[in-house]
Amino acid sequence: MRLPADQRRRQLLDVARDVFAERGFHATSMDEVAVAAGVTKPVLYQHFPSKRSLYSELLEDVGAQLLEQLGRATEGATTGREQVEEGFAAYFRFVGSNHSAFRLLFGASVRNDPEFAVIAERTVQAAAEVISSLIAVPAPTEQRRVLANALVGMAEATSRRMLADPDAESDPYALARWIAELAWFGLRGVRSG
Repeated sequence: MRLPADQRRRQLLDVARDVFAERGFHATSMDEVAVAAGVTKPVLYQHFPSKRSLYSELLEDVGAQLLEQLGRATEGATTGREQVEEGFAAYFRFVGSNHSAFRLLFGASVRNDPEFAVIAERTVQAAAEVISSLIAVPAPTEQRRVLANALVGMAEATSRRMLADPDAESDPYALARWIAELAWFGLRGVRSG
């Protein structure tokens, strides 16, 4: 079935996300992505000039989806505590429904390649910047940024456990309540400097 270009591109990104997450960047070929998408390799190359460009755009896309969900979740919150909990819940919902996206953004293929690592780090820092602006403690900007990065790290580590351990809690709302409680009471004790 012939799709309009923007729909085909979206379909290719979605399929590539799953294929790359399963096999990693180096072990995945453009042939495999094309076959999984049900298109020919020339069709794939019409949209993405190389495997690296496909992977880079995929990382950008996944990062944008995560940031958009975090922003949407926290914009409606009316209290600081609610923002913290809603932000964590959105993060854990994203991971729970997008295992492939999380593996792409935080997997070894990204960390071991300088070009890809920059894209992933940009997403992490954008999330930390948003979180930093929500931390309402009397502290300098740099201190709030450090705290925001720590919160991102808590969410990432909790998500890794959720995906790796079949017995681990996976309800995003339960995880969000637990981690938000730790974060909230921890942030309440922060002093400037």
